Amino acid sequence: MPDAASAPAVRASIGDSEFDRDTAVTRRAPGVYDTDLSAGWTIINAVNGGYLLAVLGRALADALPHPDPFTISAHYLTASQPGPAVVRTEVVRTGRTLSTGQASLFQRGEDGTEVERIRVLASYGDLDALPDDVRTTAEPPAIPPLEQCFGADDGPAPVEGGSAIADRLMLKLDPATLGWALGSPSGRGEMRAWFGLADGRDADPLSLLLAVDALPPTAFELGLKGWVPTVELTVHVRCRPAPGPLRISITTRNLAGGFLEEDAEVWDSTGRLVAQSRQLARVRLG
Repeated sequence: MPDAASAPAVRASIGDSEFDRDTAVTRRAPGVYDTDLSAGWTIINAVNGGYLLAVLGRALADALPHPDPFTISAHYLTASQPGPAVVRTEVVRTGRTLSTGQASLFQRGEDGTEVERIRVLASYGDLDALPDDVRTTAEPPAIPPLEQCFGADDGPAPVEGGSAIADRLMLKLDPATLGWALGSPSGRGEMRAWFGLADGRDADPLSLLLAVDALPPTAFELGLKGWVPTVELTVHVRCRPAPGPLRISITTRNLAGGFLEEDAEVWDSTGRLVAQSRQLARVRLG
């Protein structure tokens, strides 16, 4: 658990935090939402994919009759930039327990024409209506206590070119996955960390969409450097997270042809598996 020094003096609440303000959408017309992508969630001037997914997830939560993302799959078509954007949604199907919709985020290109950045297909439901039965062989990752892990303030900048998103996160990395920061990557393709938002806001289903894509890429522990852009990301939200810090474990087993997969598990403070994801990402070789 975090110590007093790591906790903000005044905790933000769900619905009233920087994350909520920066993922806000305004309904312009039925199924059409305006938003302003914040530069505060960028890595090397590119907007983080998990943050973008949360923006589209918020628009779909408004457009669909169910409140919570159960599964959401995004294809990242072109790199998003900070600034104005439009999200267009479509209700595909509604049922008693699940509703399905799709959404796309657009921005204006240099020539003034609209460019599609991301396309999403998602199914929503009500997490609070699910039965409380758990049958699993999954186990939480073994991570040292938070005070024995390391954040951005404890060492060199993790990403060349800057990482504004680091100022918005409480991210403490397992020392066993920090070889890349010391010039000695392990080659195992693993990343583990304690995770929260820097203003103390507790996690909810939408912030889980950010959490699965918020750690440094596993490519760093494979000895690679630079931006690792997401091609496709699918997230399964399994449970509403309990208050407190999350534990996140990400692994890569196969890097081939300049692409790798990242499998993420997110565990809440009670030891419950609350989200899982898989993404395909492109890496720069050589």
